[in-house]
Amino acid sequence: MVLTTTEFDTIAAISTPPGEGGISIVRISGEEALDVAKKIYRGKSLDKVASNTINYGHIIDPSTGQEIDEVMLSVMRAPHTYTKEDIIEINCHGGIVATNRILQLVISNGARMAEPGEFTKRAFLNGRIDLSQSEAVMDLIEAKTDRSMKAAINQLDGNLSHLIKHLRKDILDVLAQVEVNIDYPEYDDVETMTSKLLREKATDVHKRIVQLLQTAKQGKILRDGLATSIIGRPNVGKSSLLNHLLHEDKAIVTDVPGTTRDVLEEYANVQGVPLKLVDTAGIRDTTDKVEKIGVDRSRKAIASADLILLVLNASEELTDEDRQLIKATNGKQRIVVLNKTDLPIKLKLNEIKQLTHADHIISTSAIKSDGLKELEKLISKMFFDEGISSSQNDVMVTNARHIGLLNQAKQALEDVIKGLDTGMPVDLVQIDMTRCWDLLGEITGDSYQDELIDQLFSQFCLGK
Repeated sequence: MVLTTTEFDTIAAISTPPGEGGISIVRISGEEALDVAKKIYRGKSLDKVASNTINYGHIIDPSTGQEIDEVMLSVMRAPHTYTKEDIIEINCHGGIVATNRILQLVISNGARMAEPGEFTKRAFLNGRIDLSQSEAVMDLIEAKTDRSMKAAINQLDGNLSHLIKHLRKDILDVLAQVEVNIDYPEYDDVETMTSKLLREKATDVHKRIVQLLQTAKQGKILRDGLATSIIGRPNVGKSSLLNHLLHEDKAIVTDVPGTTRDVLEEYANVQGVPLKLVDTAGIRDTTDKVEKIGVDRSRKAIASADLILLVLNASEELTDEDRQLIKATNGKQRIVVLNKTDLPIKLKLNEIKQLTHADHIISTSAIKSDGLKELEKLISKMFFDEGISSSQNDVMVTNARHIGLLNQAKQALEDVIKGLDTGMPVDLVQIDMTRCWDLLGEITGDSYQDELIDQLFSQFCLGK
């Protein structure tokens, strides 16, 4: 990447969420961060304070001498900072007016407004973290459960980076040896020796990439959430189930069929599994135009769901609408929820088992909260008790970009093995091995295009 002068200037942004709060933080980074702060800060001499200290003082408008706010100002000197540049953080009273006024003073006295993610981008460009660690920063900010947070911290600590770097080193070592064998042959069977070396390394690296990709399903769920659609005909208790999983009354619950007319989306933490819950309109034939739109959206939610919670009314006999929903959700990951078990049971369990092919079946009473803990345990077990550990030290791939690159790298290694099997010359097979090395480098940012960097960091929040 060709660095421009704007990538070395001094930037500033508000690093805390907008609105009222205890404190707000205005962050400044760059060679002139200290000089900008000295122009608007009244307190201890910032030239004399030690690095990594926080200092009491006031922010002053230098053009008028007006006192703007009472602050605590942090001084962090390069290179031991987030961006490896000088950083100043002004901790002021929370509030929109005071915080924006201080930011305006910072910008009018030598800094410029930072772009989204520019602080983290500088940390990457200055070599403090690699690209996968940069992406983990946003994953950590957006983590919705403890498991999500641990996966992000794991990646931020560089565990994935270390694994990828080891894979690339092994590939580079064998590529170097192949070059030596080709350029300085000492034996008549150098072609055979070189092919054997390539095959062994390609097979070994392929195996390790496959093992990493086996974590992708759970990893993607932790990062993006498990798309879970609550399906059922009207008035079977879908909204009550949603409210329980959210631990708050988010959806309107009444005994009037068709209350939910649109798709409601909320995130829930179910024993560490982030569920992207979709409460759908009750699916039935209707002449109501608004309800019909909701029913159509419900049908689309079935197609896009990772998990279906099919809710049936246990106090009523199975209806044709129930049978249609069972048929429509066949082939999906599904839990059948027999709700309203606090009332006399009329559903025939054997019929349900036969129609659903012995899917997971849970009996619940949303009103009495019976069976709901068992439902949460089942969801967690279905997706995270399949031999994938979630401990702090395990490497788990969570990012769709990383998964795509690993799959391409795996394919490149398969091309290497296939080429060797068909007798392709070593120098041609070597091209696929080099391609694998480059693809893995795109994960950590050792090889990348400028457009990729700009696109990735543009997704970050302002001030990070």
